[in-house]
Amino acid sequence: MSSTFRSLRTFNYRVWASGAIVSNIGTWMQRTAQDWLVLTGLTHHNATAVGIVMSLQFGPQMLLLPLTGYAADHFDRRKLLFATQAAMGTLALALGLLTISGLVQLWHVYVFAGLLGCVTAFDSPARQTFVSDLVGERDLANAVALNSTSFNAARMLGPAVAGLLIASVGSGWVFLINALSFVAVLGALRMLRLDELHIKPRAVRSRGSFVEGFRYVWTRPDLKAALLMLFLIGTFGLNFPIFISTMSVTAFHAGASEYGVLSSTMAIGSVTGALLAARRARPNMSLLLSAAAMFGVGCAAAAAMPNYLLFGLVLVVIGVSTQTFTTSTNSLVQLTTEPAMRGRVIAILLALSLGGTPLGAPVVGWVADNFGPRWALGVGAASGVGAALVGLVYLMRYRQLRFYVEGWRPRYSIDDPRPVSAALVPDSVTTVQRSVLDEAEEDTASSV
Repeated sequence: MSSTFRSLRTFNYRVWASGAIVSNIGTWMQRTAQDWLVLTGLTHHNATAVGIVMSLQFGPQMLLLPLTGYAADHFDRRKLLFATQAAMGTLALALGLLTISGLVQLWHVYVFAGLLGCVTAFDSPARQTFVSDLVGERDLANAVALNSTSFNAARMLGPAVAGLLIASVGSGWVFLINALSFVAVLGALRMLRLDELHIKPRAVRSRGSFVEGFRYVWTRPDLKAALLMLFLIGTFGLNFPIFISTMSVTAFHAGASEYGVLSSTMAIGSVTGALLAARRARPNMSLLLSAAAMFGVGCAAAAAMPNYLLFGLVLVVIGVSTQTFTTSTNSLVQLTTEPAMRGRVIAILLALSLGGTPLGAPVVGWVADNFGPRWALGVGAASGVGAALVGLVYLMRYRQLRFYVEGWRPRYSIDDPRPVSAALVPDSVTTVQRSVLDEAEEDTASSV
């Protein structure tokens, strides 16, 4: 089997991936239908309302951080996922019935978005770290990338199908189909071979364990830089429901099916970025910097596109850069974090990337309403440039980044005379992880 798909050799991962892709398709269908319902059915093209829905849906990632990371590190992740996935399916069912009956109002969507956000806050850290239980440390980066591939492959199909269904039968039926899709992932969790799971010792329950996660990150300049970059792009850049819906409706005067196609077009780039990430054994900070810069340039180019077709083509580029950045950040953080701390660190990562949405989405929505969707994309472009600058400062300060000219060609070099494991990693990091970090450091000495 190709190295790109090597995690699929593992039975448990194959079963999990099969159920996950079905559920992911349903999730993307609901996201598309929910945004369209708010934008065109419950308001008159009000981007701020879409931003509020996003804030309610992702805000709990930040508010519940002390509990969600603790749960992922201390509880049985498989049982926790059973509970969260079943709850998410129930919420989709209830919203679907409310919409089909014609009783749905904007405040109903706000309430369901908030409840879904609370459940997702517990689901996401457990689901992200559950990957290591399925495949172990050796194939962790590959499995993380394949998870992103599945999520974005579903993103290609889900929005396009949702657009057709919205136009023909309405948003309510899309919500019901999403509720049914959760049966697949619940069945996959049931079918796993428990004796083949790579269960690590659970973290010791103690007072102040939540604070330990922040202390751990604070001693790691590499993690601080990566998480700050993710916060900037996650808060002000990853607002595509606003970017794509407002550009589709107000700039290109397109309908529901065209909006769905645009979301699917971007997913083509996302799948490409995820597959490229799956081929890499280990990501590094240089890759994050390049992806962030590419994201900023892509958003700026999208803001300037004069028509629907060219805008869709640029979305492919944005999809590649977005997925390369987010997947590589996730893999880098998981690979270089002590297993006993992984749930809390991943919860911090998700809180910064998704929990920043309540801050950024209303701002981006307000910009779109008052200055137009092209200026909103400009905010996204600025976030990418800002994240790239953070990565550049880190490489210059901790990796002695140098630029020079050799034979009329621009080149750069990155090195660090101090061993990474001794200079930047706390004593609590395991021997295996030190080996991973030391190997990653060798890869950072490069030139162009």
